[in-house]
Amino acid sequence: MSRRSTFLLSALVVGYAFLYIPIALVIGFSFNESRSVAVWSGFSTKWYAALWENDALLGAVGLSLRIATVAATVAVVIGTAAAFALDRFRRLPAKPAFALLLATPLILPETITGFSLLLLFVWLEEAVGWPGGRGATTITLAHVTLGIAFATVVILARLRQLDRTLEAAAADLGATGWVTFRTVTLPLLAPAMLAAWLLAFTLSLDDLVIASFVSGPGSSTLPMVVFSSVRLGVSPQVNALATLLVVAVTVVLGLAAWLLARHERRRRQAA
Repeated sequence: MSRRSTFLLSALVVGYAFLYIPIALVIGFSFNESRSVAVWSGFSTKWYAALWENDALLGAVGLSLRIATVAATVAVVIGTAAAFALDRFRRLPAKPAFALLLATPLILPETITGFSLLLLFVWLEEAVGWPGGRGATTITLAHVTLGIAFATVVILARLRQLDRTLEAAAADLGATGWVTFRTVTLPLLAPAMLAAWLLAFTLSLDDLVIASFVSGPGSSTLPMVVFSSVRLGVSPQVNALATLLVVAVTVVLGLAAWLLARHERRRRQAA
């Protein structure tokens, strides 16, 4: 093996170790008998039972999942429309400005985004009476704003790679614009839309800074609850919850990879 190959292999091993050893430690210490995260005192699953009785933590999980699901779905719908506007409408008025506005949440610090959205919600409440205070609605709207930018980038990249002759062939065979979109364009965009949904869902579920600005009493998301508990000392219940989330994410990603591989296999067979 050459020196270059040895260096690349070593860098790969170090990189993966840096990423996954902390996750492995979290999973391992979720089964620790003691509350300590430094000393192993025996195997136990009592923290999973304690997690099941922690209404505050489970409530935060449910709230975060609901917000992330709604925010990701709305972001993908609007992001798909925005991607079509940027790719298909050549004479779209103020197209460069529109593209810049879509990309702004990607480059702005989250503190600025969160503070600006807070000012917007306060102004709207005073002007029209909606939203009535800060809570799950304002967090969802904030996460939709963030997710649209990422969803548009992912879907636009796929849209620009589509073979337009397939849509032209469908039109030549008498298909209307809606039928062409539903039977040709949408199935080809489905993998990118799924990837965009997963990305927006993850960003919403993981967000702490923006949610801290636009949340109110009784609307603490999971990152906010975990961050508050960490400042008082790491609870093994957080380790147990993190382990369950890792398992759930692994299953979802495995299912998504299987669906994408099946779609690609069918596409190659059709070709």
